[in-house]
Amino acid sequence: MLTYHFIIKGKVQGVGYRITAQLNAIKIGVTGTIKNLDNGDVEVFAQGSEIQIEVFKKYLHTGSCFSKTTDIIEEILEMEKFNNFTTIY
Repeated sequence: MLTYHFIIKGKVQGVGYRITAQLNAIKIGVTGTIKNLDNGDVEVFAQGSEIQIEVFKKYLHTGSCFSKTTDIIEEILEMEKFNNFTTIY
């Protein structure tokens, strides 16, 4: 299964970005993880169909009502399957 790896840049920490992304992922059936990085970015690993990932990427760009996404770096990896979508603290 393909895994999409995203690094989200901008005002994405301390603004409800992770919980918004997690709720949207669960809503559309995407599995994976999300966590804050020490440099202020957010890292996401996501698995789902091409359509699910395209919808999820739109949510990643939008973020929460308090966030401001300036860039998303994307790569595709091969990893083992995630069973759900979780926030890593």
